[in-house]
Amino acid sequence: MSAAEIEIGLRRMGLAAAGEALSLTPLAGGVSSDIYLAQTAGRRFVVKRALQKLKVTAHWEAPLSRNAAEAAWMRAVADWRPRAAPAVLGEDSKLGLFAMTYLPPDDNPVWKAELMAGQTDEAFAASVGGDLAFVHARSAAADGLAARFAHAETFVAIRIEPYLLAAARTHPALAADLEAIAQTTLANNKALMHGDVSPKNILRSPQGPVFLDAECACWGDPAFDLAFCLNHLLLKGARRGVSRAAYRPAFAALLDAYLAGVDWEARGGLAARVARLLPALFLARIDGKSPVEYLETEPERQAVRAFAAPLVTDPVRDPIAIVNAWAQS
Repeated sequence: MSAAEIEIGLRRMGLAAAGEALSLTPLAGGVSSDIYLAQTAGRRFVVKRALQKLKVTAHWEAPLSRNAAEAAWMRAVADWRPRAAPAVLGEDSKLGLFAMTYLPPDDNPVWKAELMAGQTDEAFAASVGGDLAFVHARSAAADGLAARFAHAETFVAIRIEPYLLAAARTHPALAADLEAIAQTTLANNKALMHGDVSPKNILRSPQGPVFLDAECACWGDPAFDLAFCLNHLLLKGARRGVSRAAYRPAFAALLDAYLAGVDWEARGGLAARVARLLPALFLARIDGKSPVEYLETEPERQAVRAFAAPLVTDPVRDPIAIVNAWAQS
């Protein structure tokens, strides 16, 4: 899409007046969308447009409707906990884009950068877990959301297929277990999922966590959101020269705060699904379609495979048992 087309959309939304100077600066941010910082004489905001073909080496396509689903997720969260997501400023369904508030990076650092630098703040991790559980709980109690967010095809295209099923194709001996985990995840439709709760999509604002990039938003299994985030705390410790135990306190704090907020189902059942997903996702971020970029050597990747594979075939029910074993390995 050209800058001229985006400009037409922004003027149609009333975010830029006719004749007013407007600049669009591309922003880095993932592989699935074009993102721009828009600036007029009086304001700055972000414009986001989903891509059908994602910017990865493997062939990976996803429905463009996820752009509208993300905006809808942000609007829903605004009703429950406004500080937890950027505000939607406007949306253009014809062009498949929306605009949201801009959060300056100096005041809103990305959590991933802090974790990569070894800053494992347990209090902030607990805030992430508590806020995530709060959103899941409010959604589970709300009427009509299951129909509004019936986007299972997007979740399959962006999460189940490129992560769990792609890993299954790479590891035939584990395929039956990984496929069963995928089916269990798809069968537990209990709350509004974000779908990409990764530290790269969480800002540390002065008021608390801000969740970005909800393109995968759908009615589904909240255990996936929790496992997806916890998995990144395991992965950070897989780097050469980094202590695996260093991220355990943040992992435990996030998990405990989340489980304390679970009121829509039995906590033990949800925790067991998280524990089942964790090694599968651990493996998927090495051998799926979107491997983490910071595990650069084969020994690092092989350590993940060696740890994850036995837990895929012989699962545990407690996520803490997994992080404890990883910290001691």
